[in-house]
Amino acid sequence: MSTTEYPKRRRGPAIGALALGAFGIGLTEFVVVGLLGPLGEDLEVSIPTAGLLVTGYAAAVAIGAPIMTAAGTRLPRKTMLVVLMGLFIAGNVLAAVAPGYGVLMTGRVVSALCHGAFMGIGPVMAASLVAPERRSRAIALMMTGLTLSTVVGVPFGTALGQQLGWRSAFWAIAGIGAAALAAIMAFVPSRPNDTGSGLRGELAVFRRLQVWLVLAVTMLGWGAAYAAITFLEPILTRVAGFDASAVPWLLLLFGAGLTGGNLLGGRLADRALTPTLYGTILTATAALTVFAFAVHKQAPAVIMVFVLGAASFAMVPVFQTRVMDAAKDAPSLASSANASAFNVGIALSAWLGGMAIGDGYGLIAPVWIGVALGVTALGAALVSGAVERRTTRSLS
Repeated sequence: MSTTEYPKRRRGPAIGALALGAFGIGLTEFVVVGLLGPLGEDLEVSIPTAGLLVTGYAAAVAIGAPIMTAAGTRLPRKTMLVVLMGLFIAGNVLAAVAPGYGVLMTGRVVSALCHGAFMGIGPVMAASLVAPERRSRAIALMMTGLTLSTVVGVPFGTALGQQLGWRSAFWAIAGIGAAALAAIMAFVPSRPNDTGSGLRGELAVFRRLQVWLVLAVTMLGWGAAYAAITFLEPILTRVAGFDASAVPWLLLLFGAGLTGGNLLGGRLADRALTPTLYGTILTATAALTVFAFAVHKQAPAVIMVFVLGAASFAMVPVFQTRVMDAAKDAPSLASSANASAFNVGIALSAWLGGMAIGDGYGLIAPVWIGVALGVTALGAALVSGAVERRTTRSLS
């Protein structure tokens, strides 16, 4: 990966182009949540069947990220990003014109295959545009597109679906993808030697224990965050007692927290990566613990919605930088595997949380599952730190 800093006047537009791509990709993941009803009615499928459009997407991200990245290891990274955005647009157009459920699911899978690889290669490219001491901030800026999509994805899709029909949401996302594609082609630099290390070189990093430890930390830490985030709406309405009309405003507050936390995590990681890794996981776990008690009263619940968003998303650039360091000579495939680890963490926590609720443990049970996952993530991070220190001593 190149560590030559890109000219400052062009660095912002380049990272902005990557962030726009991340925004469109994030919208695709979340938009269906607000469209399950209209989709089910129009395509004549049940709500649980429509819900598989969410599950199938997440599974395709987890499986497809390393496969797509491996397939493009010999391509320049800019070329690979252009190819991925082209497929992303095609997937959303296919979803928009789908005559039935099967074609719609196919469009979702095509889009998902691009998701994981883009979110793996994009941070590597963003980091290559700045000096080494600013890598995490560049990654955080790119990830801002994804964090913003988390907040606006569901209301965006719901509003369009209600006004213009569910297909309009996929047309709009295809349009955003086209804008991102044009911006990437215009602003992201083309560097002939900016390629992966070949499939053999990219796979070789998975022989390192540290790479697997970092992926485990990502899975567990992100699973901890999403244990609460997945069930945030019913927790706020049924436990805290908020009216359903207040939920969008609370989600906007949550979004403000996650955007600020993402940027703060990037800044802190550039100063001291390993301490920030420990600190963000510990803070997120503490926030979950406080949230479990605070959510029973509305005033502290409002405060903790913001804190939970900030604490959770402060981990994102830290995890991404950490895996790139663990596989620094061939980071693209490991970075894409990290995108898979994020989605495995989401699926794991949602599954465990759903089981706990189904078994009668209540809506707060997923939050405590998140706390347990957070503690486990911190333990894995401490082991990772010990391995890093031992490796450093053996090389000195």
